Amino acid sequence: MRLRILGAGAGGGLPQWNCGCAICSAARSGQIASMSQSSIALSSDGARWVVVNASPDLRVQLAAHPPLHPTSLRQSPLVAVILTNGDIDHVAGLLSLREGSPFTLHATGTVLGTLAHDRVFGVLAPDRVRREAMELERTFEAAGLTVTAFAVPGKVALYLEGERPDPGALGEETVALDIRANGRRVIYAPACAALPDWLIERMEGADVVLFDGTVYHDDDMIRAGCGSKTGRRMGHVPMTGPEGSLSRLATMGGRRIFIHINNTNPVLLPGPERDAIHAAGWEIAADGQEIVP
Repeated sequence: MRLRILGAGAGGGLPQWNCGCAICSAARSGQIASMSQSSIALSSDGARWVVVNASPDLRVQLAAHPPLHPTSLRQSPLVAVILTNGDIDHVAGLLSLREGSPFTLHATGTVLGTLAHDRVFGVLAPDRVRREAMELERTFEAAGLTVTAFAVPGKVALYLEGERPDPGALGEETVALDIRANGRRVIYAPACAALPDWLIERMEGADVVLFDGTVYHDDDMIRAGCGSKTGRRMGHVPMTGPEGSLSRLATMGGRRIFIHINNTNPVLLPGPERDAIHAAGWEIAADGQEIVP
């Protein structure tokens, strides 16, 4: 199995277009690497590729990855797209795939229903883009990859929130993926609001875990003066704290990588927070990173 991190950032990427925080400023000046919005690509054979989450930066991400370049006139090695939720930073890139090349779009019935109700996604012609509903806990095949979607604590997309959103709901709105090929296993969970025991057990034994790294402290955005929402309110478990990922996943084996990292997360700068991540055996995802599980 081959895995490429197309984008490591959370919504808005790094630098975020309207943000002048210290971390975004460091990215603009070239002191630290920029990040596009989160998406990965996987292949079981190096010829057929599956993209997971279609970020708004997808066109540029595909251009930066030669194995996903056209193989002939209007022939792409991208054969499927899988969505883990309906967030804008995971679906907007679908509009960059409207030029007529065939592929299969996999998402839960709930997320497909959301797309069906928005007429702009009608540009993905049904005779070229087949939509297949993922059933939770039911395995399906995508270009030689064996994929199982399972619910993780999360919330509906921001644009679908009602007056009392539940950031820890469990259902089809937010899923993680168990992806297998050639004897290797990857868990991809870019959004997760909590880490109950059953979920930790579910991830055990994976060769690679790509996990929600949106915030370091639950109040990163507040500390940076960039917003009033906590990580948990946005549906993301923090790295730190007694219920955070560093503590809850401390004994988990395999390669552990944080992805979907917000522009206000201090691990992006050299300092004690980044040192703590590395000391705990975690990596911080980077755009263009190649992983062979």
